[in-house]
Amino acid sequence: MRLDYMGPFPEPVGFLLIPRFSMMAFFSAVEPLRIANRLAGRELYRWSLISEDGRPVTASNDMTLLVDCGLADAPSLPTLAVCAGFEPERDLPRRLTQWLHRRASEGCLLGGIDTGPLLLAEMGLLDGHRLTLHWESLPAFRERFPTLEAVESLFEIDARRFTCAGGAAAMDMTLSMIAGRHGQALADDISEQLIHARLRPRQEHQRLPLAKRLGTHRRPLVDAVALMERHLEQPLSMTTVSERIGLSMRQLQRLFLDELGRRPRDYYLELRLDRARHLLEETDRDILSIGLACGFGSASSFSRAYRQQYGAPPSASRRPHGLPAPPANHGQ
Repeated sequence: MRLDYMGPFPEPVGFLLIPRFSMMAFFSAVEPLRIANRLAGRELYRWSLISEDGRPVTASNDMTLLVDCGLADAPSLPTLAVCAGFEPERDLPRRLTQWLHRRASEGCLLGGIDTGPLLLAEMGLLDGHRLTLHWESLPAFRERFPTLEAVESLFEIDARRFTCAGGAAAMDMTLSMIAGRHGQALADDISEQLIHARLRPRQEHQRLPLAKRLGTHRRPLVDAVALMERHLEQPLSMTTVSERIGLSMRQLQRLFLDELGRRPRDYYLELRLDRARHLLEETDRDILSIGLACGFGSASSFSRAYRQQYGAPPSASRRPHGLPAPPANHGQ
């Protein structure tokens, strides 16, 4: 899938499957290659499935795939995608790290799909590269890797790395790479075969517009929630929120109760606690620093609010070895 591929056809592409990988993201990346071969009337691409030990790999949906080989007997590949999902391994096997570093030193175009970029970042293989991954994993990723440029785009591609947010975004990324190599007309034809009405550009945001997520087009409400989402670490007072969107406090209260069924202060607190939950699940930061990062002045006030919201203390959301828990709305 690399634009500068000069070898014989079919072009080899490898997919390294990490246990609990996202099946949807994987198939979204592979199916455009299969259809490209069919529409072109010849093999443009041929893919290999790889696991660490050559054994079958179980995806996050509990389906198991056979693979073609393990690391020891994997062929030389110009392009390799690391496919991960809900629980990318935190303690990476040394031989996997060494194997991927060798592929990088040989000039392999390395990529990560869904949370695959997290593994590549852990290995130091994304230094100096702009990257993306699933939006729910971005806040924790930025906390862990503050020097890396992580953005909320659908996919990112440069001369040596590619990353993708997962889900249907993997289809957009593969179609973009096919278009760059074999022309937009072929990519459009593949998209039609997939009933994929529109090839989304790289820079399009992953999440639905805020108005659609809230289920309303009332501009003052959308503006108020956008303000809250931008100020989780240092919460604004409700007076400040109402002033900035041009409503009185009474109007702000009525707006939230009518549209969202709760007071603006309660909604704001839920946003902050939801961010805290993700940080607890996906980072090693101590509980006090997470509370401070989400606008709480002390560990006791954070713990009290967290217990009231989730029925358990913040420590209950910790995962063994810091592995991320399956997010509630992760679309895989």
